[in-house]
Amino acid sequence: MPNQEITSATGSSEQRAGIIKPYYSPRLCNDDLAPTRDQNWSWYNIFSFWMSDVHSMGGYVVAASFFTLGLSSWQVLLCLLCGICIVQICANLVAKPSQQAGVPYAVICRQAFGVFGANIPAVIRGLIAFAWYGIQTYLAANALMLVVLKFVPSLTPLTVPHLLGLSALGWICFGIMWVLQAIVFWHGMGAIKRFIDVAGPAVYLVMLLLAGWILYKTGLSNISFTLSSKTLTVGQQSWEMLTATALVVSYFSGPLLNFGDFSRYGKSMGEIRRGNRWGLPFNFLLFSIVTVVIVSGTQSLFGQMITDPIETVSRVGNSVAVTLGLLTMIIATIGINIVANFVSPAFDFSNCSPQKISFRTGGMIAAVGSVLLTPWNLFQSPELIHYTLDVLGAFIGPLFGILLTDYYLIKRGHMDVDALFNATSSGRYWYRNGFNPKAIAALVPAVVIGLIISFTPELHQVANFSWFIGAFLAGGCYRFIARHDRATRHAMGYMKAGVE
Repeated sequence: MPNQEITSATGSSEQRAGIIKPYYSPRLCNDDLAPTRDQNWSWYNIFSFWMSDVHSMGGYVVAASFFTLGLSSWQVLLCLLCGICIVQICANLVAKPSQQAGVPYAVICRQAFGVFGANIPAVIRGLIAFAWYGIQTYLAANALMLVVLKFVPSLTPLTVPHLLGLSALGWICFGIMWVLQAIVFWHGMGAIKRFIDVAGPAVYLVMLLLAGWILYKTGLSNISFTLSSKTLTVGQQSWEMLTATALVVSYFSGPLLNFGDFSRYGKSMGEIRRGNRWGLPFNFLLFSIVTVVIVSGTQSLFGQMITDPIETVSRVGNSVAVTLGLLTMIIATIGINIVANFVSPAFDFSNCSPQKISFRTGGMIAAVGSVLLTPWNLFQSPELIHYTLDVLGAFIGPLFGILLTDYYLIKRGHMDVDALFNATSSGRYWYRNGFNPKAIAALVPAVVIGLIISFTPELHQVANFSWFIGAFLAGGCYRFIARHDRATRHAMGYMKAGVE
């Protein structure tokens, strides 16, 4: 691993204190994008970040689905472990530059794409968050609607769709969830940190109680860790294992790409690595085991396999238990939505026009845009959701590949923090009119190839690997195109900043 160095024209201490220097261009900087002064997140805060990401309805369904592939339990657990370890390694790599410089993902992208070219990856990530923010809000609204109908069944007539595909009660619940998330977000990163510190553990408590209830009702002998009757050949088993491993990485690809938005607040890389270690391999495997106990138990208890945690909770029978369970699921969904789909576009859109769009304004743009997309219609089309996942990988993979290739292989871990906010032609990351043609030239073909794979029926199975294909294609292409730009310690004139 190359030496990690940060350069500042007047020393790194001012950068770490969060001071906006007078020569920072207002076209590139505001209070939210400038190097942060609050690097106080411990390993537990990072651990909670991943807990909020894992402990969602989507994470529940994904973990349960791997046990239906026809693989034995040890094979599934091996795939989960391999996939999540890849995510852990990538998270550590993505975290490094943002933690050192104290800036979010969108600003770090300026090093590779240019000070204005960084708006390309920022907007792409922000638009992806648009759709998923709306879908997650819709899922939470559904859970809230179940709670309402449980206690006020007379409201059932309001569930008939009549406006843009959503019922009157659906609009009310969606609006409530939309406002609740906005309130948490509006209070800033401090409130978000406190919220996710509670949300993840709360879901674990409900999951463990639900698993205990399932075991009490069915008995341990009725729990199977292989939830499929398929019989696969050795070749088929190998392919399914590779696919499952790739799907784990793809599922976390969104939060992974903009992990720098959170690692910038880390006390040190040591704290971040520790949080990643406990929040990913350990946490994900334990959550997966608890999930399969519940899903397997539903087969014995209700005569059918239920992979929707909301439906499982709603069948418990006790009104108080159902209410607490569903409310906790709502909290979990709010947590993952804020982490994965609110913070990212907030920084990304702010990056496009720092003086006009603040962190709060950027987040609200995403929130409003998510409603305009009518996400419940997207969610009701399984085929569209499948293509959305593939397209997500086709875009995020190349962005990830270029980001890491530039920082570790081209810049060799060097960073001029001041130059990230320099909008003049003398700036190190000005390239050509603020854009780096080489990064764009590597991004476009990799994305196009990924989209072709995603929308070609004959390549359906290969589409599950779109993130890997995009990352290696874009990273390899950029490494070749920019090979003559590779930094050397003396030629680039970097000074050791002594920041870890």
